Amino acid sequence: MNFWETITGSDLTREWKAFEVRARALPADHQAAWEQIQNHLYAYSNFTGRNLTPILDSALGLLEQTSADGQSVHEVLGDDIPGFCAALAGGEGARTYRDRWREQLNRNVARKLGRLGG
Repeated sequence: MNFWETITGSDLTREWKAFEVRARALPADHQAAWEQIQNHLYAYSNFTGRNLTPILDSALGLLEQTSADGQSVHEVLGDDIPGFCAALAGGEGARTYRDRWREQLNRNVARKLGRLGG
């Protein structure tokens, strides 16, 4: 990845398109699980989403492997896809973008109040 790809995000676009092609080859139930995994993992993204690329690649690989082995999504992921995604992102209590924004807002408010009160 070169500087220009990093700035424009063209590398991410290429990877996401590759994910889409791979996901379209999955059976319908695995495709539905893939959509849910993506939706639940977005909350753990950083500003660009680059931190999710290896996680999503591994999750898609798991779905591809289980599909090839003839296993159902339920056998592999169970009923708790949000829990599965939380575990992939670092376990329960992993910081989401909302947590980071909330902390930043709290720091900014405290700083502003400190200036006004002092």
